[in-house]
Amino acid sequence: MNTRALASIALGAAIILGTTGCSMISPQATTIPYSAAEGVNVPNASGPVLVRNAFFITGEDAVNLVAVFINDTAEDLTATVAVDGVSAPLKVSVPAGERVSYGVDGEHLDVPGLKTAAGDTVKVTFTSGDGTSEAVEVPVLDGTLTYLEEAVPTPSATN
Repeated sequence: MNTRALASIALGAAIILGTTGCSMISPQATTIPYSAAEGVNVPNASGPVLVRNAFFITGEDAVNLVAVFINDTAEDLTATVAVDGVSAPLKVSVPAGERVSYGVDGEHLDVPGLKTAAGDTVKVTFTSGDGTSEAVEVPVLDGTLTYLEEAVPTPSATN
């Protein structure tokens, strides 16, 4: 082989490795799990009731929990939501094969005694059925986003 052909092959290999080398050692962004919403998804180990897009929304004197509770089982279940700093846990009944939505389009789930501000996170422990307790940092939002205005608690809604 002549030197010119060898140099062309070496240059081509260097260009290919130089332009694709980072992808060999960098993690793929599509394999990193995340919640594609305002809130967080609770790990499935918390029990048979799945909790999706959980976040708090704060108003002047009250705080609501916004979330979807999904029961894919054949029996009625209750999810327990223990909010850090709140004395009594919340209980959410979810009928068999149904989903219960609290917040924007659904009923409001008031969290009495929670004092927090938009931008904070609150530690919340979710449990249902025979699941293990899963503690998750749940974000706190306010009504700045127009599509969340309906979920902001008002004094009349919490009385």
